[in-house]
Amino acid sequence: MIIFEADTRSGRWFDFALIAAILLSVAVVMLDSIASINSRHGAALRAFEWFFTLAFTVEYLARLACVKHPLRYARSFYGIVDLLAILPSYAAFFVPELHALFDLRLLRLLRIFRLLKLAAYVEEYSMLGSALLASKRKIVIFLSVVAIIVIVNGTLLYVIEGGPGSAFSSIPTSVYFAITAVTTVGFGDITPQTDLGRAITSISMLVGWSILAVPTGIISSEMTSQRFLARPNTRTCPDCLTTGLDETAKFCRNCGTKLPPFAQDVK
Repeated sequence: MIIFEADTRSGRWFDFALIAAILLSVAVVMLDSIASINSRHGAALRAFEWFFTLAFTVEYLARLACVKHPLRYARSFYGIVDLLAILPSYAAFFVPELHALFDLRLLRLLRIFRLLKLAAYVEEYSMLGSALLASKRKIVIFLSVVAIIVIVNGTLLYVIEGGPGSAFSSIPTSVYFAITAVTTVGFGDITPQTDLGRAITSISMLVGWSILAVPTGIISSEMTSQRFLARPNTRTCPDCLTTGLDETAKFCRNCGTKLPPFAQDVK
């Protein structure tokens, strides 16, 4: 109830402490990458890093210990993320720095994956994920329309601007330019030279401004609908780790396992 759920005071404090530890550990990794700070405070940063590594190791082992099927959790998304949060530090400790094999500094940067652990402890992450999942078909259709537009646009530019010595040397290159035009990025590495090409590019930029609002509206409408749904709790099945179970449920809706009594602070 403390580690996997957050409907009690102790569960919420555990989550808050874990979020703080994640943010501080990522800050340590970032500071360690600054040469001037590393040269002056390298020893202190390494000590903090090992403190966080040991803390996350204890948390990982505790999660494995309090579920009925530890291997199932270890193979889950958050189980893999938890392992990535601690594995690089131990790997950098046990494997000697042989540049012929790999640069361990790159492996140490994998500790930034600790940021992914935040998604399990902030309710708004699940709300955003539900909104994206509910609008996935609309987003796929929207992206398909955008893909058609940039392919047609790039093909036209290749026909108009393409030629020997031209920057529009192929249709894929022209499509790349069409993408930068529609997204209004405009790197400037490729530019149309003819008036017709500039006209098509201008239209693409104007179209880009209009289509940028489409996915925003789709996701916003879904997030608005999420606000009117019942607030989910964090009740978790100890067997299959399904979360958000009904407060009055006696068995898991996913695997049928008998659930322990639901613990929740009175508000």
